[in-house]
Amino acid sequence: MASLVSPSSLSVRLGENYGRRGGRAAALCVSQAGFSINSKDCSSSSFEAELKSVLSQRDILTARGINMPSSRPDNRLKIFSGTANLPLAKEIACYMGLELGKICIKRFADGEIYVQLQESVRGSEVFLVQPTCPPANENLMELLVMIDACRRASAKTITAVIPYFGYARADRKTQGRESIAAKLVANLLTEAGANRVLACDLHSGQALGYFDIPVDHVYGQPVILDYLASKMISADDFVVVSPDVGGVARARAFAKKLSDAPLAIVDKRRQSHNVSEVMNLIGDVNGKIAVVVDDMIDTAGTIANGAALLRQEGARAVYACCTHGVFSPPAIERLSGGLFEEVIITNTIPVKESFKELTILSVANLLGETIWRVYGDSSTGFESHLGLGID
Repeated sequence: MASLVSPSSLSVRLGENYGRRGGRAAALCVSQAGFSINSKDCSSSSFEAELKSVLSQRDILTARGINMPSSRPDNRLKIFSGTANLPLAKEIACYMGLELGKICIKRFADGEIYVQLQESVRGSEVFLVQPTCPPANENLMELLVMIDACRRASAKTITAVIPYFGYARADRKTQGRESIAAKLVANLLTEAGANRVLACDLHSGQALGYFDIPVDHVYGQPVILDYLASKMISADDFVVVSPDVGGVARARAFAKKLSDAPLAIVDKRRQSHNVSEVMNLIGDVNGKIAVVVDDMIDTAGTIANGAALLRQEGARAVYACCTHGVFSPPAIERLSGGLFEEVIITNTIPVKESFKELTILSVANLLGETIWRVYGDSSTGFESHLGLGID
């Protein structure tokens, strides 16, 4: 009597036809459809014939509401990394069960960037992982040249995966005769040939409107929230703090997910770029564990001044949480000066110098899952996956 082969055993064989991820999906489809396959002799040619017969019945599978993957989908998905954050790109590829594409990136003696893809991308959906972190101009130009190389190699689509989007703070005019560099960079990416952008925690939501191509915006908050939950601190002890008025919406959303913790706001007056002065505190932090939430830490002037004020107001511990650790000097000195119990960031930007208070969390799974959904044309925001923090 014929018996149903388990999806795990089927996926090994189906992987030869549908790739690693496609093999698992196809095996589950066959199992869900209720087909019986003789597995008495898994090495026999009869098994292959029976399996082929089942897979050929796509009209029956479709009628039962089961979508079979197309042949070898993984071959059409290519992931390449620039030089800005290779470890993160490797983690993303590992999560997805893929290998990073082969690419040659080098500098000429005069500093010009040379890029050559060392494998075919014709007809492929290409994802280029490259944050435009310091040195911002070098990494941005490298990304543009990578996009151009893929376009000229006849890639079907090109998605720029930008874990940290440099120039995002130049998103509006605050004084006369200023540039809006965020819009300029968006235009450069589009003109270079990018079809889509995947970004993580943009400085402001309005930057999404600067692009004339689709943008998938993901948030690093779920990664940080999961880490805080693992510390087993009572929710009643937390108070979420916004380091400035502009970050109130971000802090409020964070507080709501952190067991609806109370909110406090640091009022500051910025005298010039990268220089800030704390004025006063709105809210009560006395005897509480203050969690300061921001999208990035650059020179750490804002967050350090805020932490000093929180200590003065009676906070028993201060945690700094942000997605992007830019850490321009003298950030390390300010963050390691004893004001913070812990500084929690993600690995969107590689950290060159560590210190004992620093904790780095990975967003590789978050970005990898988003890439799969973009590639599979599936929703990145339906209810069962809201925890991923994807728009």
